[in-house]
Amino acid sequence: MYFQKAGKENTQETLRIAKAEAVKRGIGFVLVASTGGETGLAAARLFQGSGIQIIVVTHNSGFKEPGAQEFNEKAREEITRLGGIVYTGTHVLRGLGAALRTRYNFSHEQVVADTLRMFGQGIKVCVEIAAMAADAGLIPAGDVIAVGGTGRGADTAAVIAADSSNRFFNIKVREILAKPVDF
Repeated sequence: MYFQKAGKENTQETLRIAKAEAVKRGIGFVLVASTGGETGLAAARLFQGSGIQIIVVTHNSGFKEPGAQEFNEKAREEITRLGGIVYTGTHVLRGLGAALRTRYNFSHEQVVADTLRMFGQGIKVCVEIAAMAADAGLIPAGDVIAVGGTGRGADTAAVIAADSSNRFFNIKVREILAKPVDF
């Protein structure tokens, strides 16, 4: 699916595509990036009772300002109640790279992130959350569906062969299921 515009107006369709493909392919894990909780909650509601494990991956604490967590606590509680998992951890392509960029105006992580963005911001997010979830032991190495977006909401879904960040280059984008054309 190619969306004519990037953005959160594509969230429900992107999640629907992710669910249909997970069911069709027998993929047991769907990862969903969510900054404030709205997209994660929409995913948890849609996937409830499907037998597919939803893992919502948030920004790390301190992403925007020191010590602050952007993810809504009520959304976290509801996602958990619906059977989802909410994971908050260090961003593989931002954490240390942001510190290096600030101090030295260069980071290898930024080069990788910018290369992935050539396929769209959402693809970069999908690859990154797959590594984060694998690092946390929430998913096994292997195929998952990852959902990300451009800004808020979801507009990208991909089948990802996930692996941990120390094996980052073993991660493969197997198939792009949905993405905007004007990223």
